[in-house]
Amino acid sequence: MLRFLKNWTLPVAIVVGAALYLLFAYVPALDSAAAVLGPVCETIFPVSVFATLFVTFSKVDFHLMRLRRWHGAVLFTQLAYIALMTWFIYESQHLTALPERVVLFDIFSLRDVIFVLEAVLTCVIAPCASASPVVTAKLGGDLTQMTTFVLLSSFVTSLLIPAVFPVIEPHQGATFLSAFLVILRKVAVVLLLPLLLGAIVRHGVKPLYEWIVRTPDLGFYCWCFSLAITAGITVKNIVHSRASLPLLVAIAVLSLLTALWQFRTGRFIGHRFGEPICAGQAMFQKNTALAIWVAYMYLTPVASIGAGCYVLWQNLLNSFELWQHRRHDAPAPCTTASPTAWKRSRRP
Repeated sequence: MLRFLKNWTLPVAIVVGAALYLLFAYVPALDSAAAVLGPVCETIFPVSVFATLFVTFSKVDFHLMRLRRWHGAVLFTQLAYIALMTWFIYESQHLTALPERVVLFDIFSLRDVIFVLEAVLTCVIAPCASASPVVTAKLGGDLTQMTTFVLLSSFVTSLLIPAVFPVIEPHQGATFLSAFLVILRKVAVVLLLPLLLGAIVRHGVKPLYEWIVRTPDLGFYCWCFSLAITAGITVKNIVHSRASLPLLVAIAVLSLLTALWQFRTGRFIGHRFGEPICAGQAMFQKNTALAIWVAYMYLTPVASIGAGCYVLWQNLLNSFELWQHRRHDAPAPCTTASPTAWKRSRRP
């Protein structure tokens, strides 16, 4: 049982987080406990994310951080896809000549189609997940290269989001500078503070640094704890959403296809530059917590469901990758017995 939990920690965390939310939400006897634990989870969640990043960044040698060619290739591909999605959404909003119901299946309105496209856009424009170096290191990738890309991706996203989202969903009183500063402040607290503390611990608090190094899976399990809370938040958003069932299914399916497309594209780029693991995770693994917050801030709660579904798909795929990695690195069966001994074992 313990071996199963260790090998499939990510899907177990997703199931536990979703089940606990449903349990406290639909069992009347637990209403008082839910009222107490709700604020506690909201407080613990950022702390667990901070702990994950702090442990990860403590292991990074900042003297080795360099820009790589695959960094630019992944960012260019994402920018091209973001530009295409933004143009498509902008043009769809001006197709006033179309009937209210879309001909296909007569299920979705034009506004529903825009909701789906906005949900997909949040899954693409989100920065690389701050905890992606944790999974990348477990898969055998370069921790330093991934940390460099996380910083680069977060800065580029802080410029893109305030530039793109007001175009597709204009808000009165929102300027580029105000939006940029809000997002930059949020990214700085989540990313730069643990980065700074990690550097201080690595060079100035040797006992703590040595303990972190001796516990290689510490950051991974901190991330799994955060994932359980994220899964509960995702289920909560879906349960309380006013979107129709076909719209929810369409968003879930499109977010899955987006995850698979980004993963395969990142792997393709990585093979060209000799870093398939790093490039695949860089393009595929997203900071969904930030994406959900941005969707609520600039778009609609319906669009945030795309990022909520994406976090499930990306962690299920990461679980499959980790399983493949464990199977590939498993020790081969003992073959030291001589041919003569093997023949003797075949005798009756």
